Amino acid sequence: MSTRTRIRLRAEGHDRGSYSLETAILTPVMIGLLLLMVAFGRVTDADGAVDAAARAAARAASLERDPATAQNQAQTAATQSLSGEGITCHAATVTVDTSGYTLDIGTDATVTATVHCTANLSDIGLPGLPGATTLTASWTSPLDTHRGRG
Repeated sequence: MSTRTRIRLRAEGHDRGSYSLETAILTPVMIGLLLLMVAFGRVTDADGAVDAAARAAARAASLERDPATAQNQAQTAATQSLSGEGITCHAATVTVDTSGYTLDIGTDATVTATVHCTANLSDIGLPGLPGATTLTASWTSPLDTHRGRG
């Protein structure tokens, strides 16, 4: 078929239905891209929330006088921070490095909190997307140099 014949057939409306076919092909691709953007947004939001939880945990631990209380307060602060951000973790762990409490008064010391959170992604329903992702954040906070430590 010559080029002139094809142009004439298109002008007369003989390519009807091509827009429906294009829409049927492109719609799933566009929905997939939209779901992928939602997934990336949720991971980014959860990553920021885990970072904020680590910061809150380190700060709460640094205000305490002994390692056991520091660990408990860090756990509580991280849990409250994550729930306040609306993040639900399958498994959330908070570890606190309290070795700074063993140093003598007058010595610079820090406490470090690390938060691990496994966030759920299975409700997005995009094939090939992992069902969950583990996010980790650490934060270090100084201990008061002249405050008593247990």
